Amino acid sequence: MYTDTERCVRAVRSKDARFDGWFFTAVLTTGIYCRPSCPVVPPKAENMTFYPSAAACQQAGFRACKRCRPDTSPGSPEWNARADTVARAVRLIQDGVVDREGVPGLAGRLGYSARQIERQLLAELGAGPLALARAQRAQTARLLIETTGLPMADIAFAAGFSSIRAFNDTVREVFALSPSELRARGARGAHSTRGAHGTRGTEPATTPGAISLRLPFRAPLNPDNLFGHLAATAVPGVEEWRDGAYRRTLSLPYGHGIVALTPRPDHIACRLSLTDPRDLTLAISSCRRMLDLDADPVAVDEQLRADPRLTPLVDKAPGRRVPRTVDAAEFAVRAVLGQQVSTAAARTHAARLVTAHGVPVDDPEGGLTHLFPAPEALAGLDPEALALPRSRRTTLTTLVAALADGSLRLGPDSDWDRAREQLIALPGFGPWTVEVIAMRALGDPDAFLPTDLGMRRAAAGLGLPSTPAALTARAAAWRPWRAYAVQYLWATEDHAINHLPA
Repeated sequence: MYTDTERCVRAVRSKDARFDGWFFTAVLTTGIYCRPSCPVVPPKAENMTFYPSAAACQQAGFRACKRCRPDTSPGSPEWNARADTVARAVRLIQDGVVDREGVPGLAGRLGYSARQIERQLLAELGAGPLALARAQRAQTARLLIETTGLPMADIAFAAGFSSIRAFNDTVREVFALSPSELRARGARGAHSTRGAHGTRGTEPATTPGAISLRLPFRAPLNPDNLFGHLAATAVPGVEEWRDGAYRRTLSLPYGHGIVALTPRPDHIACRLSLTDPRDLTLAISSCRRMLDLDADPVAVDEQLRADPRLTPLVDKAPGRRVPRTVDAAEFAVRAVLGQQVSTAAARTHAARLVTAHGVPVDDPEGGLTHLFPAPEALAGLDPEALALPRSRRTTLTTLVAALADGSLRLGPDSDWDRAREQLIALPGFGPWTVEVIAMRALGDPDAFLPTDLGMRRAAAGLGLPSTPAALTARAAAWRPWRAYAVQYLWATEDHAINHLPA
């Protein structure tokens, strides 16, 4: 979009927040860059130039606007709607892979050379993997500076910088403030009210070391089915709904964490307790992905509303998101446990696995007790100890073995079509299981469940075709947003997944 100058200028002049994250505006006369909805008086068109990413702006020598804080924009929805190499690379960079494994590690995960990845990212984003990772580090550093009392040296390494000098230079260059000035500025505004553009939360961080922040999203966002689904299917000990927040444990590269996510009108309040602050980048990106916060609901709803049978559903509750997961492998295991059983039975099966094989954790603020077991921890489980039909035991143990030995990799770097091929080849995997994993674990916005009984009941009630083949044919007009159509159809039933818990 950033190449369409006329459209970008119109978006900036209208201060249209729907375009935040789609492109960034660099002001030639001031040397700063902004989000399209920046509240200041728009510059003259001849003084604006546009970039596809914050990293590209920074690489061109522009500093972040202190008023609109463009580095806190929701991520571009483009990367969640695609499964090509660039989109997969962006998702991995957002997860901090470059900081942990370097550009060679990023390229190796994608099956390309470092030079090829550099060239493709430059062509689409105007910045290579190192520049994109640097922008991510700057954002993480600012979060830690403004929301914690950690010493600056600890923040530098927690954010992924290789030296304190690099940390100081980057913060000064990106924000035109020293780290200490940035902290002082943040302290002055600690009690002020921020909109979705802010990152500082107002929720009390009662656990020592807890970090409170706001996760922005593109409006509208309907929290009912999003949080309702997560709460209704929560695995005891790993997830819970408590005091108006969805809480769960997180397995992270350097340790573990607990997150509490609370829906607010203009943001999601997020409180993170981490055993190692170096995991902050991945924890935030995982939560954003789970809540589908980078989606473009206006584009989705506009397409679905074109079908007259879906129009009333979209108009009644616009902005439905797809509830996803923080761990694709975990969800795949849970999908198998949930085959042909009730939601309550699936939770019971998962809770037994957690109690037997999960890593215990402490939770001073609630009732969380374990991390969900990793595939490696489940690889040696005794099938006879599972209270499942024999065929389901085979399905589960085969899946766990493939995940543990690396022959099956599920995550933000997955090629959606390749993952489907691998999953359908496993014993006991049918179209429903494959598509629900594609939808909720891999993030494919076009995943579709025409064989799902709830879908078929909803379709029949709306006068849509209810046989899988006919429903699939009708749904061709909903592409590439069929996963969102699933949410609207599921929402017609009176089930706990469709209601925000009291």
